[in-house]
Amino acid sequence: MDRLYVFKDRLFLTLTVLASIITVSIVIAIFVVLLLASLDAIKHFGVFHFIFSQTWSPHRHIFGGASSIYGTVMTTIIALFFAVPTSLGIAVFVTQICPKSLKGIFSYSVELLATIPSIIYGMWGLFSLAPVMRNYIEPALQRLFLPIPGLKVLFEGTPLGIDLLTSGLVLSIMIIPFIASIARDNFELTPKEFSESAYAMGATKWEVIKDVIMPYSKVGLLGGIIIATGRALGETMAVAFVLGNDHSIHLSLIESSTTIAVTLANEFTEADSALYVSSLFYLAFILLFLSFFLLSVAKFLVKKGVKRHG
Repeated sequence: MDRLYVFKDRLFLTLTVLASIITVSIVIAIFVVLLLASLDAIKHFGVFHFIFSQTWSPHRHIFGGASSIYGTVMTTIIALFFAVPTSLGIAVFVTQICPKSLKGIFSYSVELLATIPSIIYGMWGLFSLAPVMRNYIEPALQRLFLPIPGLKVLFEGTPLGIDLLTSGLVLSIMIIPFIASIARDNFELTPKEFSESAYAMGATKWEVIKDVIMPYSKVGLLGGIIIATGRALGETMAVAFVLGNDHSIHLSLIESSTTIAVTLANEFTEADSALYVSSLFYLAFILLFLSFFLLSVAKFLVKKGVKRHG
């Protein structure tokens, strides 16, 4: 019997170690494969020249990733601009304001958004949101912001509905469940003694949320936001429907653009030369590096916060 227990323990240890090694090996293998496939583009264009050049001309065999990187970053920033306050508002309502009988309904409704396939978001954005943006919202934003010199550049051009602003809105809806769920869980982990003590000292509900719950949960909130950012960086189908494929850098939010994921999805089948393929692989490597970097930052912040709070 003792030998059986020893065998089971060793088998369990072996399987867990093996699973961990396989996981790490897969990540390393992906990095290595993308890097090796990108070497032709790196040698031909240079590491930084490719990153900062916005010329993307397949027929001239000139490739630069600046426009794709810019579009990826801008759509993500726009998505976070709308998603973060909305998600925090949802989390505050569900945990602090909503009646207990309705908490389950609102929680499940928000989490349901995470189960919708991205292509459905893309189709909804193209056929429902884009016309509304083109005909109503973007003209209204132009009338509001064009007279303001500092913000004029953000809304110049002809409203199309297929642009950075629309794609950012679609992305924001997609990442709301991630931020809202993590924020809700962190708010619920706040010790009741903290909030009850604040109420006993005469604090209002808003003051308790602002001065007690938010500061206590800020590390988890920041980690959730960064994880959602990684999700937004790599989104493909939803953005491909509502962003266009314009390899140019526009400061205006109502101009078409492209992202790394959209470029890969649209052009991999059209790559007719080794340099073209290598340039696409280099874009993929850059996207993987950005996602890995953000995840590393999130882990670092979470660990730092855990140590600080004991």
